Amino acid sequence: MERVRIATRRSPLALVQANHVAQRLRQLADAEHGRTTALQSDLVLLNTQGDRQRAKGGDMPVGGKGSFTEALEQALLEGQADMAVHSMKDVPAALSDRFVISTFGQRADARDALVTNAGHGTLAALPPAARIGTSSARRRALLRHLRHDLRVAPLRGNVNTRLRRLREGEFDAVLLACAGLDRLGLAAQIDQRIEADVLVPSPGQGAIAVQYLREREDVRALIATGVDAQLQRQVTVERQLVRRLGADCASPFGAHCTAASDASGSNGALRLVAVASDVAGEQLLRVELAGEDPVALGDEAAARLTALGFQRLPKAS
Repeated sequence: MERVRIATRRSPLALVQANHVAQRLRQLADAEHGRTTALQSDLVLLNTQGDRQRAKGGDMPVGGKGSFTEALEQALLEGQADMAVHSMKDVPAALSDRFVISTFGQRADARDALVTNAGHGTLAALPPAARIGTSSARRRALLRHLRHDLRVAPLRGNVNTRLRRLREGEFDAVLLACAGLDRLGLAAQIDQRIEADVLVPSPGQGAIAVQYLREREDVRALIATGVDAQLQRQVTVERQLVRRLGADCASPFGAHCTAASDASGSNGALRLVAVASDVAGEQLLRVELAGEDPVALGDEAAARLTALGFQRLPKAS
């Protein structure tokens, strides 16, 4: 394969991620052949329904996460692109059997980032009734559970737009993903990286996803050496849990899986923390468990959350 066409959204973060994949593929090809290869890459820039609705000031678009991936998937189906690059947290857990979804490279920092307007430093240090910006149902609900006094207000747009609105004084603080800020070279803006056990991240947060048609064995072979097997297992747990629960992007729901060591010294053990809340942040369900089989671990976590009352949590009106 001498040229690869990579479908991507046009946002600054999406372009950084797509270019990272393209560069890494060239490096892997060079290493495999022991010389500079002829592998070339072209970015196929696409506008998605989700991006168009956000540009008009909408909240989570109709169609949920699929609104950010459908156009890229169509490009794969129509032969306009060989692969698509996404943020894994934006990819619906249920996909057509025609597609393969894989992690690529290492996971960036999966934690949520607090960025403040007056150097308050931490979530605990924010003054009473501070105004904090986020449009994530998960972040809103968990924030209300942690600090019920905070005034949580909608904040939409790309990363730079959100930071600009913070600096203009609309908010005392905003919550963003550490991974996005790091990849955009904005790590210095972060006041606090909130521990994942405290503010449990969105499933797949921090991981880059590569999607391609199942019959494209050439694409599978091209990305194979860039896939971290351990990260793939961890993300499989998170996505399996979401799939079994039927949770969506509007659900106040977080799941984060990491490597864990057990008494036998096995390096295959996985640890999962998952939380679900009602939209008001009044009821919080939490499970922590470990295992080695990613699918079974996701299934067990789903069963435990269901037993705790996940389906009975009040939903948004």
